[in-house]
Amino acid sequence: MSAFHEARLPARLAFGCTGGVERRTEVTTLASGFERRSSPWATGRRRYLIATAARPLDDAAELVAFFEARRGRLHGFRFRDPADCRSCAPSATPGALDQAIGTGDGARRVFQLAKAYGSGEGAVVRTIAKPVAGTVKVAVAGVVLGPAAFAVDPATGLVTLALPPAAGAAVTAGFEFDTPVRFDSDRIDVTMESFNAARIGALGLVEVRV
Repeated sequence: MSAFHEARLPARLAFGCTGGVERRTEVTTLASGFERRSSPWATGRRRYLIATAARPLDDAAELVAFFEARRGRLHGFRFRDPADCRSCAPSATPGALDQAIGTGDGARRVFQLAKAYGSGEGAVVRTIAKPVAGTVKVAVAGVVLGPAAFAVDPATGLVTLALPPAAGAAVTAGFEFDTPVRFDSDRIDVTMESFNAARIGALGLVEVRV
């Protein structure tokens, strides 16, 4: 049975990776020549290619072991996307006002971490389900909360506040996060470059919904 492993792929095993976002758009051309476009996906899905460079034999062995432990495509795991792993710009430090995650109603205490891409009505809001433990900061109505005032589930991205925010109070958060992925192949190929180095064929990763 498939499951999600909270293990993170070591960053050094992904150096030189390429990746980005894919969307699914259905395009229908009408008899008039106009197009009708729609998408069944509310958010994009990330894809990556890793292990394309020669690396020390020990690193290659560690990647093979990680692949085996995930049973190839069977189990998901954490991956740190170097270009998109923070609630803010990659070069900045996450702050408690970075992302809106909800509005208080006087009773609700649980809020889901999320990250917005774009602004206004056209923004795409991505659920963040795999925050990095110890990096989450939360504010209510612009006031940063102390660590005792909230708890975060690192396996779901749910934030539970000790006290419900007042009605209309903005709840915001800043954080680092991993992307939940799985291997996109059940095979891994290793080519010996020398006695102490090996090259692993391009290995695909694809984001999974959790």
